[in-house]
Amino acid sequence: MGKQPACSSDKNGELKRGPWTAEEDKILIDYIQKHGHGKWRTLPKNAGLKRCGKSCRLRWANYLRPDIKRGKFSDEEEQTIIQLHSVLGNKSGHPPKPKGLWKSESV
Repeated sequence: MGKQPACSSDKNGELKRGPWTAEEDKILIDYIQKHGHGKWRTLPKNAGLKRCGKSCRLRWANYLRPDIKRGKFSDEEEQTIIQLHSVLGNKSGHPPKPKGLWKSESV
């Protein structure tokens, strides 16, 4: 048997959805600063949050992590982006995957 869904609902159906409050953000930040991040499935229960682990992980990764840079690019960063775009264009950085190799050509 596999794992149970992490965010379907808790035992009492009390998972909170919707926007995060400043109080929830503070609880999450304080918990991660004290215990570190890692086991996201158990973090909400241990921290006392009524959120699922995925929600906590995404909130931390996308909004609360202290090393996230917000705001406008500096002039140096903007020039680097323009220079790299002129060299690389809109390529994603990955070589294209060969197509049709699963078919046998020696039939």
